Amino acid sequence: MKTTILALQILGCLFINFKAYNQATVASPDQQLKLSLSVNNGNPVYTVTYKGKIMLEESPLGLITNEGDFSIGMKFIGNKENKVDKRYKQNRIKQSDVHYVANQLTCTLENAQQKKISIVFQVSNNDIAFRYLFPTWGERRSAVVEREATGFNFPAATTTFLSAMMAPMTGFARTAPSYESGYEADAPLGKSTRSKEGYIFPGLFRLGNDGWVLLSETGVSSLYCASHLSDETTDGMYTVQYPNPKQNNGFGSTGAAISLPGATPWRTITVGETLKPIVETTIPFDVVEPLYEPAQDYKYGRSTWSWVVWQDASMNYDDQLKFIDLAAIMKYEYILMDAFWDSKIGKTRMKELVQYARRKGVDVLLWYNSNGTFNDAPQGPMNKMNTSIERKKEMKWLKETGVKGMKVDFFGGDKQETMRLYEDILSDANDYGLMIVFHGTTLPRGWERMYPNYAGSEAVVASEMLIFSQAVREAEAYNATLHPFIRNTVGSMEFGGVLLNKFLVKSNQGRNKRLTTDAFQLATAILFQNAVQMFGLTPNNLTDVPAFEIDFLKKVPTTWDETRYIDGYPGKYAVIGRRHQNQWFVVGVNGEKTSKELTVKVPMLAGKRVRLYGDNENKEPYMKEVVVDQNGEMKIAMQQGGGFVIQQY
Repeated sequence: MKTTILALQILGCLFINFKAYNQATVASPDQQLKLSLSVNNGNPVYTVTYKGKIMLEESPLGLITNEGDFSIGMKFIGNKENKVDKRYKQNRIKQSDVHYVANQLTCTLENAQQKKISIVFQVSNNDIAFRYLFPTWGERRSAVVEREATGFNFPAATTTFLSAMMAPMTGFARTAPSYESGYEADAPLGKSTRSKEGYIFPGLFRLGNDGWVLLSETGVSSLYCASHLSDETTDGMYTVQYPNPKQNNGFGSTGAAISLPGATPWRTITVGETLKPIVETTIPFDVVEPLYEPAQDYKYGRSTWSWVVWQDASMNYDDQLKFIDLAAIMKYEYILMDAFWDSKIGKTRMKELVQYARRKGVDVLLWYNSNGTFNDAPQGPMNKMNTSIERKKEMKWLKETGVKGMKVDFFGGDKQETMRLYEDILSDANDYGLMIVFHGTTLPRGWERMYPNYAGSEAVVASEMLIFSQAVREAEAYNATLHPFIRNTVGSMEFGGVLLNKFLVKSNQGRNKRLTTDAFQLATAILFQNAVQMFGLTPNNLTDVPAFEIDFLKKVPTTWDETRYIDGYPGKYAVIGRRHQNQWFVVGVNGEKTSKELTVKVPMLAGKRVRLYGDNENKEPYMKEVVVDQNGEMKIAMQQGGGFVIQQY
């Protein structure tokens, strides 16, 4: 039925009510954001302006398939206009109740062999989403998209905030790329990556004083590969690149095999004079729909997690009892038991742990290796997730045992073959009532809405690297100021943070000194958005940190009804507000090398009594109750590597 509907939509786009010109323009409902398409000497191109200022100069469109080239020698056939107005409710993202309104423009082009494609653009206030639609070509009912010409051509004054795509089959046990490279703030146009692999989505761009642009993609399922940005040329052009053939040990095609009629994923462009539209955008979810019904109502919340600080040695029965007890004391919903549980605890004793946890009011999540043919990671359980037969056997056991979800690790690629594996794991898990968190993974691309049992992805330099790397510890605060504007604004980010040990080892002394303050760590519980949060607390924290910190973390929510940009600049500082039901939390972190004093504007808290968590000049944590001024402003000092939390009563 879905294929039939898509076919009718595409045929309608191709043959109904077209206006035959050589160019077409569509504007946002508020008329501030405009996109124009034209065909110049056979080359389809588009431009984007916002409030009359050029955001993207003339940029190429088109793609190349095994059935023909749709990037050159093209002819404009016509266009159709429409409106989109939809409301939806969505948990697990930054906003629970969304109203999406956009103007739609569908343009149909024809190549030299008289084969047609369409490009559909949806322009809402501050957001553009577009994708390519394929009809059937004669008797053809399938095709392969080999590469894409789609580009983004920025003005010369632009600076970039980008993360390099990792080279394939590198890193730990040849598991890269896993979207775990850092971002460089305000880099110049024309800077190439060391490996020449290009840059991952999302990418943030500052156009001097004219505003900001965020690029990403959404709607990637088993029907297509994921993509990224190319290494940029000196004239400011980036193009959409498909996966390196060497990913996943060279297994799987680098392009996309599609059924006809069909469509590509959506490319998204978010534009604003300030960072407010970037932080608050919901475009990754506005243009996609659920792919199946949830098997049950899934429960989100907080989790303890021994591995991040206590590491592999904690994968034993007694230590897991301690972290179940910790979860129960903290009133957390879950405990995550990580790698090697299969060999160090075993399935028989795991059943005992699950039963013990349930008596304590705690549910269990278990770690799995994704691998089969495409990495060398030795951690078990292995070879359980990569084939349908073994996967369903394992999931049946998980359901019977009472386990509520899985963390699946080590994917290492963006090919269509890997997208199928993600979708197969999610779909099968839903059949058994299991939630899924992905680690060592790609960026989620609309998955919170597409897959109802999806509970988050890592795809960031996350907490484990704070244990392993002094350089990452030194950059922790800097990195945290980037994520709300880039990685975490387009999808859930399972960071695994809130580390309150002074030293990030089991003994809490001697090495791996934490370089950020307690208030910074508390702030990240709100700043980093993921519906299931694996916090790095350890049992000793119940007595070796101030009681008000533990009380705060006992009640911190993980799902949100509203998110607001307050202040900040990526790489320097970030201040974000999030509302859960009727309670607001406003948090800030400081990534600069000196302390910072801010006047924080929080009109939603004007005249209200709040708790303020922060750091004094000696970087010692405090909590005090204050009343926000009637003008909705608060003066707050953030220390180097510090932060704050404003919690509404």
